[in-house]
Amino acid sequence: MKLVFASNNPNKLKEIRQVLGDKFEIISLKDIGCEEDIAETADTLEGNASIKSHFVYEKYGYDCFADDTGLEITALNGAPGVYSARYAGTNVSYQDNVKKALSEMENKSNRHAMFRTVISLLTGGKEVLFEGKVEGEITTEQLGKKDFGYDPIFRPTGYTETFAQMSADLKNSISHRGLALQKLETHLKALR
Repeated sequence: MKLVFASNNPNKLKEIRQVLGDKFEIISLKDIGCEEDIAETADTLEGNASIKSHFVYEKYGYDCFADDTGLEITALNGAPGVYSARYAGTNVSYQDNVKKALSEMENKSNRHAMFRTVISLLTGGKEVLFEGKVEGEITTEQLGKKDFGYDPIFRPTGYTETFAQMSADLKNSISHRGLALQKLETHLKALR
């Protein structure tokens, strides 16, 4: 089964290919000649994932899936949430976002946070949503060099390492995106 992953993020594409392995052929937007930057204009993760999958399906005709992910920090009233990728502004680096989150969390005793991923799958014009979430805490400093985004400051509940310190296999088995992808995989296998 061939599916387009509606993202230009090479880190996400790599992670998704690691989780789904060779069970499915995952192709990128670049592979189908899609150079557009699909605007994420919704105010929910579900809405943004749906916008991206519908864009690809309607314009290019491929069965596809898209995700949107947010880090929800309790002490910041759920921020950065749907704005996680552009928390420190537009066209910023992962590092800029991480620094802003750490700055906002200075002197906060409640370090609780949750990562959430929502995947929108469109096959044959029908949409199905899958959610994965993992609870944890925001560390007081960056720990680890692996992966991307907020991984160096997010330690999942029950673990001593941040996502950026974990092996890819461990992270993918317990992460928000990994859990959502497991649900997606189960659904796709049932379609065969």
